[in-house]
Amino acid sequence: MNIYVGNLPREATEEDLRQAFEAFGQVTSIKIITDKFTGDPRGFGFVEMSNNSEAQSAISGLDGKDLKGSTLRVNEARPRRDDRRGGGGFGRGGSGGGRRF
Repeated sequence: MNIYVGNLPREATEEDLRQAFEAFGQVTSIKIITDKFTGDPRGFGFVEMSNNSEAQSAISGLDGKDLKGSTLRVNEARPRRDDRRGGGGFGRGGSGGGRRF
């Protein structure tokens, strides 16, 4: 199960998350999301656990808990949508707008 972890403090590491989640079971992978330009953490990440009951226990046990001064938001990750930026119906083409005569 893929688990969303939000409200991460800037100083949180993947090892911090591993220690917190391994108290509930086996962790398959951990990824803290960073800004692609600055490399700074964006305040959220994902933890993958192979056993769903262990993952549910981790969600229940860690949601609202403190990690390095921040209250974690932990829940099951929603599937990623492909309509991220640039996928709308506002293309650049066609006729120019308001002409002046």
